[in-house]
Amino acid sequence: MIELERAAFGWPDAAPVWAGLSLCVQPGEKLVLLGANGGGKSTLLQLLDALVYATAGQYRYDGDVVTAARARRTDWARRFRREVGLLFQHPETMLFNPTVRDEIGYGPRRLGLPDAEARIADWAARLRIAHLLDRPPFLLSGGEKQRLALACVLVMEPKLLLLDEPLAHLDPRTARWLLDWLAQSPATVITSTHQLASAPQLGARALVLADGSLAYDGPLGQALADADLLARADLA
Repeated sequence: MIELERAAFGWPDAAPVWAGLSLCVQPGEKLVLLGANGGGKSTLLQLLDALVYATAGQYRYDGDVVTAARARRTDWARRFRREVGLLFQHPETMLFNPTVRDEIGYGPRRLGLPDAEARIADWAARLRIAHLLDRPPFLLSGGEKQRLALACVLVMEPKLLLLDEPLAHLDPRTARWLLDWLAQSPATVITSTHQLASAPQLGARALVLADGSLAYDGPLGQALADADLLARADLA
């Protein structure tokens, strides 16, 4: 599903955030993305969501090289946006519609899904925000905004889920629900987290970013037991 071949990314007039990233991700895999603040985890998730593009190397999604030119093709972009969903670290980044109902329905309605209204009701109920459907998002609490942001992503039922610190603002009940849902979901999931205690519940494979490169790609248990690796990645 995902192939990175010596991919690099850097902002203009700045050093690369990371370089030389190579990895393959199979459909249905659950991966945990670890690294220090500012180490490029969020940027990597944005690249996988085609919000930024590799400045060197290649990113392939389902066999297609992902470029700005390809993303401008309406047919390809509609399929990609239907299949790939990104949860931002800060939910306010995602919220811009006048009501909770419009936020959840933005993606399904924009893509013309015939069951958009049913999806809105379903995911609002699952995330326990059905009573907030007619409220402006800016009036919600931090936890409610996080549940709304999750609903906005999950309502599309994507094949690839990219989650940036999804547990950060969640109450224990919703966090437990999300962990259980992810475990049984057929979707491919890549989750960035600082909560090492929760990492084993998020996936069996770890990606560790350190020193501008992919320092580790392998079993999560081995990564968590490697004190030198965790220290190098500023995780311990």
